[in-house]
Amino acid sequence: MDGLESFSQGDAQFKTQLEEIEDRLHFFTEECDYLQGFQLLCDVHNGFSGVGARMAELLHDEYPGRGILTFSTCPAPSAERDPCKAAYQLMNWVLALGPISSNSSFFCPLSVTSSLGRRLGPSTAFPQLLYDAGVAYHSSAVLAVALDTVTLPYRMLSSGLSMLHYAEALTFGGRKILTAACSLPFPLAPSMSLPDALLPHLSSAPWRSVSPCASAAAVFSQSVVLRGISELQHTSDLPAGTQPPSCLHMCESGEQVLQHYLRTLYPHTLSLTHLLGGPYTLGPSFPQFFTPYVTKDGFTVEEPQPSVVGRVPVLAALQTSSALRQMLRRLCDEISAADMRRWLNFSTAAVEPEDLREAVDDVRSQAHHYRMREGDESDDSD
Repeated sequence: MDGLESFSQGDAQFKTQLEEIEDRLHFFTEECDYLQGFQLLCDVHNGFSGVGARMAELLHDEYPGRGILTFSTCPAPSAERDPCKAAYQLMNWVLALGPISSNSSFFCPLSVTSSLGRRLGPSTAFPQLLYDAGVAYHSSAVLAVALDTVTLPYRMLSSGLSMLHYAEALTFGGRKILTAACSLPFPLAPSMSLPDALLPHLSSAPWRSVSPCASAAAVFSQSVVLRGISELQHTSDLPAGTQPPSCLHMCESGEQVLQHYLRTLYPHTLSLTHLLGGPYTLGPSFPQFFTPYVTKDGFTVEEPQPSVVGRVPVLAALQTSSALRQMLRRLCDEISAADMRRWLNFSTAAVEPEDLREAVDDVRSQAHHYRMREGDESDDSD
């Protein structure tokens, strides 16, 4: 369909194909021996915001008690983007946030841009990547690595954690919107142990945000996955009589190292940890946007070694963060302050101004769940 620009257009298009969607859905679910749930991936900056919202609602009603884990994508905005298109994107975000998050077990927006509003924010920079955030071929590759890694805990055959239980462990306190972060590649030298690799990052984690908000904020809960570290590198092998450089070097397993590291950085945060041996394997179509300091196996070295990178270690996390409060409030403030009638043809978008105001109020109420402490209303003026 051409011109799928607004939430309402996607909503209407979904309804016209509802019967076919239900038939295809039932075809697959009836073949499942044990249906854990559903993982949704959809755009929310265009008309697919309406499609995603209705799909989440359909799954929630048809399959109660199953996990519905929703990830949304949004491209990094171009400096030359049309103001009218930017207004539509802002409206679609606000209209989608409420229904998608309420009908999903959790909802995680993915983007390499730091802002969802009409004003451009800086794109995420990775120390060992020479990528262009404005090129979809590059930004989608970064998000693909993050998505593949953070979803491993419930996709592995060896995992005893179901999708629903995984989501429930992260979303207590009504915090159903999550952020994602990723270190691509995880900074590890070929002969370096995991404690040595984490030692320079005792004040802040080496990952960068791949959600449209700041990463330096308080974290309420998180699931952290580290992949691509061989068992020989899990712990430090110091000579007898050597003073350990840190408590990390005294741990007896890689799991203990990662858990101790996260307790040091986030002492009041519930952290689920997963340490996996297999790295992320790059397919032939994956962009080679790494610096010359990344080897073919994804290790970071001090001398340039230009090569085709075939696999990389990755550290990634899903978090409920206080940064979401600022992100959600900025969305509401921007759409409330703007004269949307100047940019939007509400009749073409099929959106009533009152519906938009209700959506803004809903998003603003969700922002309250991410306060640092109860009763903190210092900046909650409308």
